[in-house]
Amino acid sequence: MTHSHDGAAAMSDDRLSLEARSKKFGAAEGDGIVRCDACPVLCRIRPGRAGACARYANDSGQLVRTDPVVLMQRTVDGGGRLVSFAGGDWDGAPLDPSRTFVTGVGAGTTYPDYKPAPFIVSAVHEGVDTVTVVTEGIFSYCGVKVKIDTDRHLGPETAAVRVKGEQVGHVTTAEYGSQMLSIGGVRHLTGGSKKEGNVTCDALLDLCSGRAVEMSIDGGHTVLVQADQAPVVDGKPEVRMRVGCGSATVGIFAKQWLGHVDEVIVVDDHITGVLTEHQSGRVLGMRPAGIRVRGRKSTPGRYFQLANPGLGWGGTDITDPLAIIQKIDPAVAWPGLRLLLTSTTGEDALYCVLDDELKPVPADMPAPVRAVVDRIGENCEPSLCTVLFMAGAGGSLRAGVTENPVLLTRSVAKGETRVTMGGAPVYVWPGGGITVMADVTRMPRNAFGYVPTPAIVAPIEFTLPRVLYERLGGHAADIVSIGEVLRDVAPGARIDEWQEDNPWPFEADKP
Repeated sequence: MTHSHDGAAAMSDDRLSLEARSKKFGAAEGDGIVRCDACPVLCRIRPGRAGACARYANDSGQLVRTDPVVLMQRTVDGGGRLVSFAGGDWDGAPLDPSRTFVTGVGAGTTYPDYKPAPFIVSAVHEGVDTVTVVTEGIFSYCGVKVKIDTDRHLGPETAAVRVKGEQVGHVTTAEYGSQMLSIGGVRHLTGGSKKEGNVTCDALLDLCSGRAVEMSIDGGHTVLVQADQAPVVDGKPEVRMRVGCGSATVGIFAKQWLGHVDEVIVVDDHITGVLTEHQSGRVLGMRPAGIRVRGRKSTPGRYFQLANPGLGWGGTDITDPLAIIQKIDPAVAWPGLRLLLTSTTGEDALYCVLDDELKPVPADMPAPVRAVVDRIGENCEPSLCTVLFMAGAGGSLRAGVTENPVLLTRSVAKGETRVTMGGAPVYVWPGGGITVMADVTRMPRNAFGYVPTPAIVAPIEFTLPRVLYERLGGHAADIVSIGEVLRDVAPGARIDEWQEDNPWPFEADKP
């Protein structure tokens, strides 16, 4: 797969390409005005001013990018050895091309899409001549998927999610211990009112940039969402993600309760567990307690629809846990029966003893029982918000990569071409097009921007062997060596440290 070429000739070509690159963007008009063609808005920018998105400005009649290109420098070489990193103290000394990745952050766009990408960078890695096509995509078809670790009921499925009164998304199906929101998408960006589109764009930009966004859910509650931070529901920060549903909690801790309690009810909006009825209690030989809870019985010891969803115990509207008891069978239960009620996070727990009339009476929780409740909490992970940026890159930006876009799409689908966003790994959805999803916390800071169409601007890079790039019909005449890019771009670039939990784009996938 190695492709060799004459180094002297390449350097000359690269220099011409870099000089030509400055002429790709903008068109001079009268009175020093430059027309910016980095997006469909086509701002006319006067000298010393910036365009509507503040990403491009007129510098003495030249269209310039206001934010620097971001280069990421790896601090670990291929052998796993630590190497020095320039970082904020970089003194202008040449960067090591083998450990530097040119990201799309600050690179500029391909608009109006027939143009080659701002950077098409060649480098040799492990003997393979590679090309990385670097650009900033203008994504009208984009949004975020938000995972909120909480049992609390945020709102009914499909309910509208609003920011500043405008619908920006909806509640989707809950996952294990998490509530899920879908925010953005072309319908809200361009299919509604101008205000709806602008509010949606602002919300997406804030979420992707790690800023907090307050959302209200129709028929539900307000939630403050910030990537990698605890959600705040109706003004109260969440602390724990549940250890499991009520049935799972019973199964995990059944043996640890044995001998210390006679019955345990784990309250959960989805599946409430009752220990002595549950298979785990039966296997342990526990005596039936005769306490029947409300709800629809599924299988032994597992109950659905115990109560309505809410902000109470286990994501229900229950605030008095004893209210879930439908009846106590006097032919089975006995005075002195030790009963524990707990939530799936251990944050709520009540210990009772049945009196002579078989009524549960709250009592001090014995230390061994408290230890298991505390262990439930110990096994709960911190409640966090996860923000995944999702975008369709299967459209016109491909023309900045190759003259035959479908070949790029097929190469990405086959895994021949690696896609990254600001160097961060992406999940490429199967099927048609190039639909990608990336964790915003793994991307460089300030990686996102916007254009007032409205749309989100995000970095994207395609890395592949040079011979494959040429076979796909890539813009070979615009290929520039990494050495030339670093020489011309590094002095004004922002140099970040590579996130070592991100795979190096030039390395083969490991099983």
